[in-house]
Parts: sequence; structure tokens; C-alpha cells
Amino acid sequence: MRWTGLIRIAAVLFSLGTAWLFVHTYFNTSWKVVSLRSWLVCSSFPSETQPLRTKCGNQKSCPESSFAFKVISGAANVVGPSMCFENTIIMSGVKNNVGRGLNIALVNGTNGQLMKTGVFDMYSGDIKLLLDFLKAIQSGTIVIVASYDDPATKLNDEARKLFTSLGSSHASKLAFRDNWNFVGAKGLKNESPFEQHLKNEAAKNKYDGWPEVLEMEGCVPKKMD
Repeated sequence: MRWTGLIRIAAVLFSLGTAWLFVHTYFNTSWKVVSLRSWLVCSSFPSETQPLRTKCGNQKSCPESSFAFKVISGAANVVGPSMCFENTIIMSGVKNNVGRGLNIALVNGTNGQLMKTGVFDMYSGDIKLLLDFLKAIQSGTIVIVASYDDPATKLNDEARKLFTSLGSSHASKLAFRDNWNFVGAKGLKNESPFEQHLKNEAAKNKYDGWPEVLEMEGCVPKKMD
């Protein structure tokens, strides 16, 4: 009986040893002891080396006292413009709320909430619709504008002056098929630093009859009450 028991024990040890050798040889598994606490920490938070994503995919993060935005103008008369504000797309072709002319979004300057959007055909549309829209803007409202196709044929002096009062320094110069991005505000005392304007010039145009796409991003300060 004693010899039978010893033989059985030796057989079990031999089997375990063979199994370990097989695993070590063919799987080359590296074992590491990790405590439950450290596993939970590593699973809950990104690695320090993992790049942080910025709002709207901008190159730099914005301070807490400002809102992140990105505005991309339309491409010729083919691809519509898009606007991102605080990491949310507020106007784009995918949302089906952009069109030829001037695309405008109004945002609350204090809490960053989208208030209203509008599309105004500046080639064959009614300029009165744009004038009524601009005149109704309340103080402290952030105004975001992106052009598509033609932003200026119907644009009269009154409309240009209204954009100038919002901080634009290029509205008075806009012409047929120019590209224009602008972020201003009602009640702004100085010219806005957030504006792009590219003239429609046959010798410099990227597309046949239109200049290249404009892309602008930045941090617009919050309105402090």
C-alpha cells in the first residue's frame, strides 16, 4: 500500500511538471501580480502618456473662462460649412442645417447654450430675413458665421454695418464668392480677433471659381455677469 501511494504521488508531480513545461515553452507567458486596487485605478483613468483629447479636436485646450470653437467654411458650392462649439457640432451638412450664403449660429455668451441658427441665401434670397435676424440679437450673445458658395451678392450696407457692430472688420469688404469665417458678439466694444476672409481671385483660387476652404479655431471668452 505504501509503495502504491508513493507511485501515485510521483505520477501527479510528473504530470504537473510536464504541464508547466508545456505552457512555459509554447505560450511564453509572463506573469505579474497586480493588486485589485491598482487594477481598478489603471482601469478607471487614462495613462499619463495617453494624449488628451481637446474639445472640437482643437490643437490647444481652452481655459475654464472660455469656450472652445472650430469653424470651417464651405468648399466651393459642393461641401457645406461646419461649426463646433464646446465639443458639439451645432451646424453641418450632416445635421442638414446649412446652406448657400451665410450660416449663422447664436450662442449664449454666459452658459454656452445654442440659442438659434439661421441660413441666409445671399445670392437670390431676401436680405430682409438676414436684417431681422441680426437686429434681434441680444447683448452678450456670441455670433458665429461661416460662408458657403456666395456670401455677399445680396449683402447691403445696412447688413454690413450690423456685422461690423458685432466686431467684424471684413464685412464691409465681402464680395461675390469670397470665403468668410467670423466669431463676434453683440455688445463687443473692439474688433473681434476671430475672423478670416479670403478673396475670390481667379489667379489664386484653389477651386474653379472659388477660393480654398477656411478653418478657424480658438477660445472665445465667456461673458461674466
